[in-house]
Amino acid sequence: MAGTNMKDIRLRIKSVESTMQITKAMELVASSKLRKARERLDRARPFFDLVYETMTGISASNKEFGSVFIRERPVKKALYVVIAGDRGLAGGYNANVLKHAAAVMEGQEAIVAPLGKKSVDYFTRHGYEILEAPEQTVEAISLDDCFLFAEMLCKGFRNGDFDEVYFVYSGFKTMLSQEPAARKVLPLSFEKPETGKAINYTVYDPSSEEVFDLVAPQYLAGLLYGAICESFASEQGARRTAMESATDNAQEMIGNLNLMYNRARQSAITQEITEIVSGANALS
Repeated sequence: MAGTNMKDIRLRIKSVESTMQITKAMELVASSKLRKARERLDRARPFFDLVYETMTGISASNKEFGSVFIRERPVKKALYVVIAGDRGLAGGYNANVLKHAAAVMEGQEAIVAPLGKKSVDYFTRHGYEILEAPEQTVEAISLDDCFLFAEMLCKGFRNGDFDEVYFVYSGFKTMLSQEPAARKVLPLSFEKPETGKAINYTVYDPSSEEVFDLVAPQYLAGLLYGAICESFASEQGARRTAMESATDNAQEMIGNLNLMYNRARQSAITQEITEIVSGANALS
């Protein structure tokens, strides 16, 4: 009986050790992908900071500036670009951002452009109106994909297919903290220059509005690319934390199983000694 129990414990220890090897490997992979995602975001940021400064300068230098991309209008329908992950095993990452998006859209007539397999599955299953978005995994979406998608969003906004555009994604705070956010990106808005600060009155050809409308999709693509990078970094951070916790739990379980195994082994040895002594006494 004790031998059977010891065999079961050994098999369970091997099973938990195999699981721990997988979770440890996934933790290391998530750490590597997280580092690459943050490097990718840092490389892209200077260009889009420059685009933002250019657009701010254009809108501030013309008092009669009235681009369609900054003009507020009655909201009949809003578009939400919801970015989630392609895989699970990331703690509450996917559930948190999808619940946040559903809460923000509640009571509105909304269109959803889902990015990431989990986002596509969720909003298709719940019967939302879906706008076609890049079909690649979130990790594989390139800057070129963002430019093409941003052009499509700007065209739809200009044509009146929707009156507002929001990006819903998980903002990366720290390795242990990822916060879902809904950011309004259309119509665009910019901070006004500080009082007394010099404004660069640049002459734009053919007009400031045409230049602004030409640059707007690039700026929107930058916002989207940044949101994707932050979401992917948040996913990897959440997965790393989840796998680290799973690895720690596996180590603790192995320790408890080893203790049980040693107790069962000690009990079996004690029983064998008792039987030997009893047999010797019976012969004498």
